[in-house]
Amino acid sequence: LQSIMAYWFYVRYGVEPAVLGAIFFGANILAGISALSAAAVAARIGLINTMVFTHIPSNILLILVPLMPNLPLAITMLLLRFSISQMDVPTRQSYTMAVVEPDERSAAAGVTGIARTVGAAFAPYLTGLIIGNPAWLSAPFFIAGILKIIYDLSLYRMFISVKPPEEKTP
Repeated sequence: LQSIMAYWFYVRYGVEPAVLGAIFFGANILAGISALSAAAVAARIGLINTMVFTHIPSNILLILVPLMPNLPLAITMLLLRFSISQMDVPTRQSYTMAVVEPDERSAAAGVTGIARTVGAAFAPYLTGLIIGNPAWLSAPFFIAGILKIIYDLSLYRMFISVKPPEEKTP
């Protein structure tokens, strides 16, 4: 999604490549901080809640990026998004390892990794087809945001009652 976002900023606002590099450098630093902050948030509200209740706002911010009337506001939405966008990654890994039997953990990690990789493989191709029509330039933000929110709500509904051992009440 980052390459498409960079392309969008270039086409929509004429942002130069060096500036794009700086924007996404900052965004990825924030994403790293987001991932590191996940454990503290999860300790307070739980793994599933951390995954869902940080990822949904992150994806709302993703949807808001192309709706911003100017470059500074679009960058602000992007940076805000990245500041919470990766809290689901370590919490998802922790949750998966906690609720899966020890002898099945490698397989579970492989399945979740493959699912993400396959999705990431198709996304650039489909996005390229979509943005081939200039009228659809912003559509990937909406499509990705909506699909990710549907994923989050589904995850919550399916797994909120499956507590990892450290979250079970005696």
